[in-house]
Amino acid sequence: MRVDWLFPGRSFTAPISSRQLHRAVQEAAEVAGIRKRVSPHTLRHSFATHLLEQDVDIRVIQVLLGHSKLDTTVLYTQVSTRTIHAVAGPLDRLMALMEGKTPPG
Repeated sequence: MRVDWLFPGRSFTAPISSRQLHRAVQEAAEVAGIRKRVSPHTLRHSFATHLLEQDVDIRVIQVLLGHSKLDTTVLYTQVSTRTIHAVAGPLDRLMALMEGKTPPG
């Protein structure tokens, strides 16, 4: 039986070690010029955040991350300022209607 790993180790029957993965992420960040502290866990946070910004349902993200509790998933999702600014409140919609424009959002 063949097992495919996202990050295969020296033998394709086992994944790379967590230390090797951490080192690879550190090197990629350095090459990319990222000065902030990064780790493989940073990739999970980024993945969840990008999915959320693409309007993927939070419960789907929960399943993809393998979380049993939604509270855990919420910790992984960080909403960008751009996404927050794009939200139209009731007054924004009312003002747009009064001006004869299509309501935002």
